[in-house]
Amino acid sequence: MDSERYNIQVSVESHFIEKESNPEQSRYVFAYTVTIVNQGSVPAKLLTRHWVISDADGRTQEVRGEGVVGEQPYLQPGEGFRYTSGTILDTPLGVMQGAYQMLADDGEHFDAIIAPFRLVDPRVLH
Repeated sequence: MDSERYNIQVSVESHFIEKESNPEQSRYVFAYTVTIVNQGSVPAKLLTRHWVISDADGRTQEVRGEGVVGEQPYLQPGEGFRYTSGTILDTPLGVMQGAYQMLADDGEHFDAIIAPFRLVDPRVLH
């Protein structure tokens, strides 16, 4: 695979949502904002997503589906797309990672990797 042609960069920022969380009921709500940028030379469309979400107790869930937030963004070289979504964990700490399955204009299918990022209730760090 030619990384200069097919190069989708993904960055993520996560935030704990205290007002929607309820630690007494083991409910920890997190929002995450994803920025996807086509740094390759070929336009590409995001077809599907695959997330692996793990909590501090070792429970893992996988989420697969079409697009992101109801869209399948089409990115020209240099273009980006940003969205915010969320997840709920049973523990105040967790990790998410995954990949977007992409289709380039030349017919090549490839994955845009989402590096692991932490979900943290900041109150547990003090």
